[in-house]
Amino acid sequence: MELVYLRTFVESLEAGSFSKAADLLCVTQSAVSRRIKFLEDQYGYALLDRTGPVLVPTEAGKIVLDKARQLLSIENELLKGLKGIGKREGLSFCCTPGFGTAFLPRVVRELLQTSSEMHNMQFFLDMPDAVLAGVQDGRFDIGLLEHCEQFDFSELQTVVLPDDDVVFVSAPSLAIPAGNVSVDVLSRFTLFSRREECCSTKFLAYNLKNIGLSDAVFPSQVIFDDLHQIITSTIDGLGVAFTARSLISEHIAAGTLRAHHVPGFIHARKRTVVLRPCFVRHPLADLLLKEIQSCFE
Repeated sequence: MELVYLRTFVESLEAGSFSKAADLLCVTQSAVSRRIKFLEDQYGYALLDRTGPVLVPTEAGKIVLDKARQLLSIENELLKGLKGIGKREGLSFCCTPGFGTAFLPRVVRELLQTSSEMHNMQFFLDMPDAVLAGVQDGRFDIGLLEHCEQFDFSELQTVVLPDDDVVFVSAPSLAIPAGNVSVDVLSRFTLFSRREECCSTKFLAYNLKNIGLSDAVFPSQVIFDDLHQIITSTIDGLGVAFTARSLISEHIAAGTLRAHHVPGFIHARKRTVVLRPCFVRHPLADLLLKEIQSCFE
């Protein structure tokens, strides 16, 4: 188990409330609550008595509190032993795969050229809900989501980026005219897509539902977990795909792919940067955000 859950448990008891613990840990109050629930589900006991003005441990909570303090003490001793190595506080950034594939290499390249602090940064890719949960729970400091869902960002700092255009694409060999085209035409071909929890797949399902259809309208579908494989298969004329224009803009410009919009579809997908409040003025966060925004200038 990650010690962050035990540390949150100890901080909650020492502070007396979830809200005070959240301030100390620089996370949201809901993140603290989720961590405590995780512990209670993990051990099968209620660990906190929430009925009074301040939090107190239950009988099971007293056992966990004692052992948690011992484990955290061991971790502190470990960190003291490593102090001389020179590792400094870093910054973690997690984004959805579309942005990661299309823009993250450029962002990293620019940061390498402008900052000597790149060794203090960590980069991750994940699905929108996992990115948001990671920032809320404190596992990531900054997140970037490409999303069609209406997420609750109320306890985080946000920066809205230009929308992402998600389109159907096909190879010229399939002879589908560029521009507006019906689902009936596109469904004659194999659909290449990613897992159902992935951004573009969820966005396609959302759009099909809005016009009274389901993904069953595509009788032939192939699921890949690799965006590059989807793009390559589409360029080879083996089927069509529904993907972010930013991923295939060069292929559209070169004429190796054609872009298609479907009447009735919402093709604009939101992009939002979310930050833990205490990182709003962090110099590395500021530098990272400027490089992200420069991708859309």
